[in-house]
Amino acid sequence: MDITVTNLTIEDISRAIRNELQNYFEQLEEKEREDEICGIELAIEVTRLAKPTIYGLVSERKIPHSKRGKKLYFSRRELKEWLTEGKRKTQDEIADEAANFDVKRKEAITSAKSNNRFQKSKRQS
Repeated sequence: MDITVTNLTIEDISRAIRNELQNYFEQLEEKEREDEICGIELAIEVTRLAKPTIYGLVSERKIPHSKRGKKLYFSRRELKEWLTEGKRKTQDEIADEAANFDVKRKEAITSAKSNNRFQKSKRQS
């Protein structure tokens, strides 16, 4: 087992603690920012859509929002989820789904035919 001995000064230890605390608070701030709830400006920042477009989506109830009186509120987390819901599938994903659907359909048909033969033979007995 190798042991490394390092001479650390109080200044080195202080700097290391300061860096760790700074990292911790930056991560905490980012987490709070993730759950941020603000007005229309947040929706514009997250979606990168124009203000009239966002108002149109709100009126059609197509974008997640809350309303208190005449003020609109948006959640950063909900907006990000809403944006990822609209993800379009790649050609490979569509082909995989089609292949899986075809396999499941064939299995269902085979199973139905098998059950039908079993019921016919049972009736004949």
